[in-house]
Amino acid sequence: MAREHSNSEEVVLAAEVGHARLITLNRPRQLNVISSRVVFLLAQFLEKWEKDDDSQLVIFKGAGRAFCAGGDLKMFYEGRKDDSCLEVVYRMYWLCYHIHTYKKPMVALANGIVMGGGASMVVPTKISVVTEKTVFSVPEASIGLHTDCSFSYILPRLSGYLGEFLALTSARLNGKEMIAAGLATHFVPSEKLHELENCLVNLSSTDEDSIRAIVEEFSLNVQPDEESILNKLSTIDKCFCEESVEEIIKSFEAESKMDGNEWISPILKGLKRSSPTGLKITLKSIRGGRKRTLAECLKNEFRLTMNLLRSVISSDVYEGIRALSIDKDNAPKWNPSSFQEVSREKVDLVFEPFADELELQIPTDEKSRWSGKYEDTVYPSLK
Repeated sequence: MAREHSNSEEVVLAAEVGHARLITLNRPRQLNVISSRVVFLLAQFLEKWEKDDDSQLVIFKGAGRAFCAGGDLKMFYEGRKDDSCLEVVYRMYWLCYHIHTYKKPMVALANGIVMGGGASMVVPTKISVVTEKTVFSVPEASIGLHTDCSFSYILPRLSGYLGEFLALTSARLNGKEMIAAGLATHFVPSEKLHELENCLVNLSSTDEDSIRAIVEEFSLNVQPDEESILNKLSTIDKCFCEESVEEIIKSFEAESKMDGNEWISPILKGLKRSSPTGLKITLKSIRGGRKRTLAECLKNEFRLTMNLLRSVISSDVYEGIRALSIDKDNAPKWNPSSFQEVSREKVDLVFEPFADELELQIPTDEKSRWSGKYEDTVYPSLK
């Protein structure tokens, strides 16, 4: 019998069934977006279960039609006058490190929308299950932010320059495409997910091989559809290997005029409508991520996010959120409005390291791998 840790109104539901532990993101009306409370609870449960010998498997899922649509944009917008979102940003990136390095098998049942920070609870897991309803995207750059939640580490490790393409264009992938791109491990029809979950929680042996064998009984071998962008990788690599955003757009425009490349036009249109500042910062972050460790990427992402939320070089993130989620006019007025105005010096400024005590504190010792929590930093005393 499952034992619930929280009531049905809580934003994260946790249950224990035998040796399995289940996490349900429970804000279905808000597409399970990530709030400060969500991050706090996730970290609590994961730490407890990693240290509990009786906990041998963790399963992530989302309530309703989304797995998770990423961060709560309205929360960021409402905190634009001060550093009130620093805590949730810190906790989220610290949590991302622990999801990547978790010591127990994790399975993500990713049905529906999987975007931004929500994808950071899917892609790093040992077994990530997607369906015909799954939609993946990392749309942060389009609203003046940058590709974060460990995706500056994940995307550069995809084939060729697919990572740059996904980060800059906010292009969406379906479940079959996620499998082909290496962003998920198994494709299971959505009507089979409940049965799969029941089989997982009732496993007598919860070693990774046994878990994988059960998932594979339900999974289908799938390939991207003929019109998939994953069948256009030679063109993507040719364009997105360029050194700058301006050169990428110029190359992509040239390719769009070739016969058979009609697919480029709508993507190019969206790219040109995105924040110049967000795009330039994102490209630099993804390129740097090719050489950085996971910990280095997360520390860098923390600096970038806080500098953007503090409007150090631009307030585009708030204008992007306003246009998308507040006024919903889809007509952002970027400042600066052109790539030429976003100088290299401005971009470099948001990458500058913080003082050591203000950096994201990623554990360096396995014995203290759950150290570095927000409440143990200097930040609470600075409020």
